[in-house]
Amino acid sequence: MHTSSVTPEQALQMLVDGNQRYTGGKSEHPHQNSARRQEVFTGQHPFVTILSCSDSRVPPEVFFDQGIGDLFIIRNAGNILDDVVLGSMEYAAEHLGVPLVLVLGHTKCGAVTATVQGGEVPGHIGSIVTTIKPAADAVKGEAGDAVLNATLANVRMSVEKIRTCEPILAEMVKHGKMNVVGAIYQIDTGKVEFLK
Repeated sequence: MHTSSVTPEQALQMLVDGNQRYTGGKSEHPHQNSARRQEVFTGQHPFVTILSCSDSRVPPEVFFDQGIGDLFIIRNAGNILDDVVLGSMEYAAEHLGVPLVLVLGHTKCGAVTATVQGGEVPGHIGSIVTTIKPAADAVKGEAGDAVLNATLANVRMSVEKIRTCEPILAEMVKHGKMNVVGAIYQIDTGKVEFLK
């Protein structure tokens, strides 16, 4: 399916369906052969941009049951949003016509755990903790699991920033050409829970 013909709603449904196949043990492993490589050789038409954590237990192509050329993935520890990430999202939106952005956190995230626990962290890891800290602070003292609460807050804050990021992303959202959603990947069950 060519990206320009995919609506934000259809793109989201493709992710939901893929995750259901994966968790149900019915993965189809689409678009993972030489024919697909040849098909995307002249250009890419991914249907979603995913901001995901670098955690090796969180492989989006696998748990969304997608293949080569389907997902435009930006990964870093803690699925952090910064100007480089936003620029990558703008590129995908403007040049590739990607109709959906997914901010994907996950359970047991080490970057969020380190932020919630506080204290000193070595080297450049501090920049990760500093970026996640506003989300952790926003939910400090709330009932439930502190790390999960901060993970959810981190995702929700990023979704809101992307939706309102001028000039490119906010305009596309405003005109219904793109949607931005958040989700949490459960590393024990493989299930993706989309946030309302």
